[in-house]
Amino acid sequence: MAFEMPQPPLFSRSTVDRGGEFRGNRGAAVQGWDSARVLLIDRRGRFGVGESGGLRWVSGPTVAPSPPEDLVLLGVEGEVFLWARRVDDVAEPLGDARSAGHHLGGDDAGLLVTALGMLNWHDHAEFSPTTGSPTSVEKSGWVRRDRSCGREEFPRTDPAIITVVHDGADRILLGRQAMWPERWYSTLAGFVEPGESLEQCVVREVREEVGITVTEPRYLGSQPWPFPRSLMVGFAAIGDPDEPLQFLDGEIADAVWFTREQVRDALAAGEWAAPDDDDAASVPLRLPGSVSIARAMVETWAAAS
Repeated sequence: MAFEMPQPPLFSRSTVDRGGEFRGNRGAAVQGWDSARVLLIDRRGRFGVGESGGLRWVSGPTVAPSPPEDLVLLGVEGEVFLWARRVDDVAEPLGDARSAGHHLGGDDAGLLVTALGMLNWHDHAEFSPTTGSPTSVEKSGWVRRDRSCGREEFPRTDPAIITVVHDGADRILLGRQAMWPERWYSTLAGFVEPGESLEQCVVREVREEVGITVTEPRYLGSQPWPFPRSLMVGFAAIGDPDEPLQFLDGEIADAVWFTREQVRDALAAGEWAAPDDDDAASVPLRLPGSVSIARAMVETWAAAS
């Protein structure tokens, strides 16, 4: 059974020009500061929600007379520079990517995850991993330079695979981590190791997590996941429901082969319920929220015939 994702996951839909040619041009940034817009994000990753439900931007001059050094250039819309900045407090109403991301359009969602990924990197990059010396911000937030030797440090993205394991017909294998409430299940995922291809990672991670050997790993799509700095690369793979499940690495507490009808019923129930939600106990299967590529892949599989 072949199936394809009808559109990229939410966090992968932005069409905003990332403005790479302007990152090293401090003069252009200063010249465009009067019309610039800044997205403020607090230390818990929360952003201001605008009147229309999108991201709330503030004008550059209300932040500072000229672009501060701790800004990150997110992109350019026409002649307007779009920046992000970490702050201690953001005025209410507030939202965060996990709980409110599904209310955003594709461009806003893409700008948000770029901002989160970059600011999360800056939070842990004040000192060089090579020499331990302090680093300085350069190129509109996209480089940090070691003050002792001049070495450039660039943002890190950690690749991880996430996999829809199905039987080629009407069943899908979903797993649950021990920390999750009962009946909450999702696709299997794990980080890519050095010396390993994405396809090899799919086979290894599924084997380690649930003890079965999958075949035919096939790319579906990808999504940035800035918690703190991952790129989720989505695959589908074929597994045998008759092969015994074994939780070899201890990450998965339970896994179940669900039917397409069960998954469709769970999708119809909506977003993840909170652990204390009265309705959660009556639902046999809960699935990831709509901001995740896991949800998009499960929806794609469930819609296939």
